[in-house]
Amino acid sequence: MSSQRVSDVRALLAGRDVQVGDGPYLERLDPKRSVWEDHLRAWLDQLPRIDRTGAFLEAANACEAEAHASSDSTLRERLHHIAQQMHRHGFTDPLLALAFAQIREASRRTLGMRHHDVQLLAGRALMQGRLAEMATGEGKTLAATLAAVTAAITGAAVHVVTVNDYLAERDAEHNAPLFAFLDLSVGVVLQDMDIAKRRDAYACNIAYVSNKELTFDYLKDCIALGEASRTHQQLRELAGGRHAEAPILRGLHIAIIDEADSVLIDEASTPLIISETLPDDLEPAIYTQAIELARTLQRGADFELGAHRDIWLTAAGKQRVRELTSEHGGLWRSALWRDEFAQKALSAVNCFQRDQHYILAEDKVQIVDESTGRVMPDRTWERGLHQMIESKEGCQITGQRRTLAQITYQRFFGRYLHLCGMTGTAQEVAKEIKRSYDLSVTRIPTHRPSKRKPLADHLCRHDEQRWIDVAHRAAAMAAQGRAVLIGTRSVEASERLSAELIRNEVAHTVLNARQDQTEAETVAQAGQAGRIMVATNMAGRGTDIKLADAVREAGGLHVILTEFHESARVDRQLFGRCARQGDPGTTEAIVNIDDELFRRFAPVALRWLLRALAGKQQRNLRRIVAWIQNRAERHYRKQRLDTMRRDEQWRRALGFVGKTRK
Repeated sequence: MSSQRVSDVRALLAGRDVQVGDGPYLERLDPKRSVWEDHLRAWLDQLPRIDRTGAFLEAANACEAEAHASSDSTLRERLHHIAQQMHRHGFTDPLLALAFAQIREASRRTLGMRHHDVQLLAGRALMQGRLAEMATGEGKTLAATLAAVTAAITGAAVHVVTVNDYLAERDAEHNAPLFAFLDLSVGVVLQDMDIAKRRDAYACNIAYVSNKELTFDYLKDCIALGEASRTHQQLRELAGGRHAEAPILRGLHIAIIDEADSVLIDEASTPLIISETLPDDLEPAIYTQAIELARTLQRGADFELGAHRDIWLTAAGKQRVRELTSEHGGLWRSALWRDEFAQKALSAVNCFQRDQHYILAEDKVQIVDESTGRVMPDRTWERGLHQMIESKEGCQITGQRRTLAQITYQRFFGRYLHLCGMTGTAQEVAKEIKRSYDLSVTRIPTHRPSKRKPLADHLCRHDEQRWIDVAHRAAAMAAQGRAVLIGTRSVEASERLSAELIRNEVAHTVLNARQDQTEAETVAQAGQAGRIMVATNMAGRGTDIKLADAVREAGGLHVILTEFHESARVDRQLFGRCARQGDPGTTEAIVNIDDELFRRFAPVALRWLLRALAGKQQRNLRRIVAWIQNRAERHYRKQRLDTMRRDEQWRRALGFVGKTRK
């Protein structure tokens, strides 16, 4: 990017109370705010705001006729002129209304899709640096083009962040004709790309990329470029020093995050880490011995298991471990190592289950994201736990990992000069998003009134009855000509339900972490009459289920939830799969009293009440569940805050992580 364009972008995006770093490219310095400042910002965000949406829409719609009558070249010239005005005045409502009118007309000509008024409001919220909450099915992907194009014409590096490679590639390909029409280049960053291709993709006006790939590319730049500032690099080059290799990214200017709650909240509990594999100093036999030992220990007598995967040895357990390992020798003779091995092995055996927390693929242990149901092939558990699970499953033991660089999503996305996003579910975590990312939430109205109808829920006394009831209910709905989507929490649950459906000779398809490569094709067929799809949570985001006319007339898509998630947002995403854009649809929950949410977060007295209610249809079950989910959310919110604190401590101790902020 030319020095003049850098100056333009800096002036455009850093006009607010933002400090810009002097690193290899433009990015925001880590904000230094007190707790009281966070509270003040949150309080100010709650104050009533003057509603100017009506005037904005009126201005945008008033420009539509002129845009419609303009030639292709005139549309492009007008957008170029608007960009020059934005460099002087910023993203003001009059300029946004004028720009959106041109982009809407360009979209109509190239994609055959005209932005609805609610999508204009979403685009406006994005350009205001806010999080737009749009109901599922309201066209977030198309709404994002308004902000992406508007930002790109100003010369800013625009990153459209999605939750996986498939969505990044799909959305970029779908919107490519619009971008090409407006002389904007578009790139896609995918997992297997080499550095040169990644750099080329980020050099485009608009880059589509998953959150993990983007963050890891940033960390690669941090490792390669170190602490050198732009000034230091220029002085080094003037002195005849070797020219540093160009960074992969060209700056953290503007990020538009799709499914923002998933990225900013659900995946923010764990830092992103770049590490190298080192030879394991421990013999594989130690892991095998530890797993064999763990399988002989008794809960209650030898160890205790807490509600949140906390395991500790009792005094009797420590003595028993000492006796059982007395013949092993080596590190087993150390009380510290002995207890560490035993507790890690107990966690591997008792807290992490195959087809729930991980799957075996290509004879490797691959972690499954519990929020989405997707495989995370590049992730490993730390401090020997991953090796313990590999030993438990009889896989080859991989080496230990040494951290080279790490960063949390809270710190990384906070470095963008302009951060914004979209999601269907943000109200539950609005305060945390404001505190962690300084993002305010704007709720966008629906284009058409919702016709979603919740039916009575059913609480089962045991697991087997749940799957029997779900199978019978799904078959009955399919027989009425409805399409049925059944959401499960894990791969294991989806396959257990599939077995029950097969036993009842009910045709269906399964979509889980084992079939995620065929996700698009599976979802595309899910809206046909009599079709039943069993899916983990990943089917709840990013793809539309198109209903056949016969299904729409029969009552639309019927969604069955088989286990409530700790986060109400995940459940809302699943229920939101039906009744989109004015279509009809129904939802219900068929759950088990011993599900993880009830077992971990419901007080004992409440669990007794739920057990008394089991076996009957319940109209008020979701109110009780909402209270329990609130307790769970507080627990996970604390985890995320702890992650931020640990990251800050780690950053202070090791100044080479990211950029040292003074």
